[in-house]
Amino acid sequence: MRYTIIVTGRLDFDWDDENRKHLAVHRVSSPEFEEVMNNEPMDLACEIVDHEERYRSVGLTNRGRLLTVAWAARDGKIRAITAFPAGVADRKLFLEKLR
Repeated sequence: MRYTIIVTGRLDFDWDDENRKHLAVHRVSSPEFEEVMNNEPMDLACEIVDHEERYRSVGLTNRGRLLTVAWAARDGKIRAITAFPAGVADRKLFLEKLR
């Protein structure tokens, strides 16, 4: 997997009504998304969408909820694209990483 960004240190997030509402459709809160990103998620994929690198990762919230998150780096901040409970394939990849 090739990335052109490196995310380190304190993470800043880019939130607005649009991406908060989109997460809410999947019953994920913005704090849960931030928890996953701060808990060292496993990177799964990167693709270009509308000339922007978008990443897919899987990780745990502080309460142990396993989520798949899609995000982009915009102006030095993490922008949530979507998040949802991890499906079977992502869950399996995550659990294999823990072994």
